Order: sequence, then structure tokens, then C-alpha cells
Amino acid sequence: MSISVGIVGLPNVGKSTLFNALLKRQAALAANYPFATIEPNVGIVDVPDNRLQVLADIVKKDFGERVGDRQIPGKIIPAVVKFYDIAGLVEGAHKGEGLGNAFLSHIRDVDAILHVVRVFDDENIARAGSVSPEDDRKTINTELILADISTLEKRLQLFERELKRDPSKENKEKQRLYQVLLDGLNKTILGSDIGFTNEEYKYLKDLNLLTLKPMLYVYNISEDIMSSDVVHNADNDLETGISVCAKFEEDLSMLPEDEKEGFLRGYNMSESGINVIVRNSYDLLNLQTFLTAGPKEVRAWTIKKGSKAPQAAGKIHSDFERGFISAEIINFDKLREAGSYKQAKEKGLIRKEGKDYVMKEGDVVEFHFSV
Repeated sequence: MSISVGIVGLPNVGKSTLFNALLKRQAALAANYPFATIEPNVGIVDVPDNRLQVLADIVKKDFGERVGDRQIPGKIIPAVVKFYDIAGLVEGAHKGEGLGNAFLSHIRDVDAILHVVRVFDDENIARAGSVSPEDDRKTINTELILADISTLEKRLQLFERELKRDPSKENKEKQRLYQVLLDGLNKTILGSDIGFTNEEYKYLKDLNLLTLKPMLYVYNISEDIMSSDVVHNADNDLETGISVCAKFEEDLSMLPEDEKEGFLRGYNMSESGINVIVRNSYDLLNLQTFLTAGPKEVRAWTIKKGSKAPQAAGKIHSDFERGFISAEIINFDKLREAGSYKQAKEKGLIRKEGKDYVMKEGDVVEFHFSV
């Protein structure tokens, strides 16, 4: 399942620095001038998941460490998120200012938005339109809203003709929801904050509007105010989000693995802010993970919350869903307590579930199918 998150914000707020930290290498050009990034940089980032190594150890216990010259398990594959480092937006972007039309089109291609807001002070880094965290946040959101108003007004004009041709109940409901959305946008309310139900959202999804995409605020703070209290909680005067120091995270990402823990401890941090961002980006899209474990590979699979067992099986292979018979399932915590898959089976901890079973976070699964 391909999940994409776009990193947006005003120029020079630290988007590319944050992107570099996410990718744990100097992948994006970070420069002290507007539009240093034109085409979006793209990177694949693992979703932090300590359960995978635990499962790998369990597989080794059940099957041995090697079969011939092959190591067990052959692979450990985490879930991933694709991040896009999108160039800085400026006031007037919805009218094409600062290459705004191109940048807004890049945002349309992603599933969710990571909105980076500048909180740090550095006289050596040009502000490029940045005024204050609250004003900067409003500037970006206003541009997204104005772009969506333009799109929606055009869609409503075209839809009037469509409604005359087909005045069905479904089309009338679409028109009503379009108007509710437009009224909300005109009141500067983001589409995602209007409060549409999941059923109503299905009628709006094909619009691919910017403000309907889930958004996570990331406040880029100065290193001198970092603490464990600040890193995971945004300023109370702003929208709820995550506070990180992008420069610190970039420096941390360059360190050898055995030095990172001590570096974090020096700032009273138990983990990097990047791990928090990646996990929250995953949660933002209403996703969860199920796990598979065997001699060939230990793997985390991404599914929508509420998915049933056959749908989950289909993520592995379409044949698994089409010929689904049953799923043998154990919760990860129970498997870890048992110490091995064989012992879990002997204790009767592994359940057999059918087609109506709704998958839960951390299910360890073996699917049975016939085609």
C-alpha cells in the first residue's frame, strides 16, 4: 500500500532539512533562499516498529538461525511512508505567485500534508515572508483554501448541467455537499475541519481538494529550547501538532547508530522527533499494521483500520483474497509472552478467524487460501 505525505510550508522554514533527517542522509538541497526546491524531492521512510526484531528472534527460535547458507529470517521488511519535499508556498500561490500553481499541483498528488511552521529564530536564515508561527500557518492554509474555492466553484458550475441531465438522489446529495464545503471554505474553515461523515466524504473524494487531505502541523523549534516536554507538544497558542528541531534531527540522523541513544539522552529525549513524525503520519491516514513472520521474511503490512481478514490477505497477494479460507491469528503481545510460535500453538493462543473478522493492530497472521 503506497502512502504519500507532502511536506509543505513557507520558504526557509526547514522543510528540506526535515526531509534530510527523515531520509537519514543529505538528499534534499537546503539553501538560504526561496525556491531552492522546485521539483519535489521524494524519499521512502521506514515506519519505526520494534516488533519486527522481536518477531525475527521468535522465528529463529522456532526454525533455527540458518538453513544451509541462508539466514533465518531471510528479510525483515517494515511498513513505509513516501515523503515529498515540496517547494515553499508564498502568499498568492493560488494565483500562481512564486510558481504556486506547480507547487499546489504537487500537493494534490499526496495522501496527507505535513505542514512545517517556523518557530526558530536565526538572523542568518532569510524569513522569506514568514512573520510569526500563527500568521505563517494561516498564510499557507489560506492559500490552500483559496485554491480549493476556485476548483470547487468551477466544479459546481459544471455540475449544474450534469444535474439537469441526471437529477438522481445521489447527484442532489453531491450538490448539497459541494455547497456545504464551499460555504465552509468561504468562512476560512479547512475542508477536513467541516465535519463530514465517512459516507459524505465518499461523495467529495473525487474532487481531490487540498483542504480535505489530513494535515499534521510540525513546529520547527530552536535547539536551545529543546526538551522532552517541548518535542512532543506544540505551543498552546497554535494548532495541535509536533514540535521538533529539524537541524538537531538532521545532525542526529548522521550519527552512527551506537551514538544516537547517548545524544538523545543529553536532551532528555527517549527517541527522535522523526520517529514521532513518521508514526503520526501513518496514524493520520487511519492506517494500521498487521504482521507476518516465517523463515523467508518478517514483515509489516499496511491496511486501513476496519479492514476485514480477506482484504488484509489481498495486500499480500490478490489470490489470497480471492481464495480466502481462514486466518490463524495471534496478537503480537501474546506471541511475545509465549516466547515462540510453537509454544503459543501448544497453549491454544492462536485463533482461527473467518471472512468477517476485523483486523486489529498488531495481529500476527498466517492466511489459508485455495485457488
